[in-house]
Amino acid sequence: MKSHEPAEIVSRVIRYAWEDRTSFEEIKERTGLSEAQVIEVMRRELKPSSFKRWRKRVCGRVTKHRRLLERHLSGSLDQE
Repeated sequence: MKSHEPAEIVSRVIRYAWEDRTSFEEIKERTGLSEAQVIEVMRRELKPSSFKRWRKRVCGRVTKHRRLLERHLSGSLDQE
């Protein structure tokens, strides 16, 4: 995504990225942006402290990665 993208699209990407329940795969389906491209947008558009807070929040969060969520859910079902 280039910096000349409409503010509406950038705003939507940022909103999806901050939402815990919206995985990077869903963001790709909705906007066409890969995880790396979302990270690039967030780095460019957020203040450095906000970007660091966001990265810390999403790193390893199972709900942001569909495969991790599926693995987590299947693991918790095996334990029951």
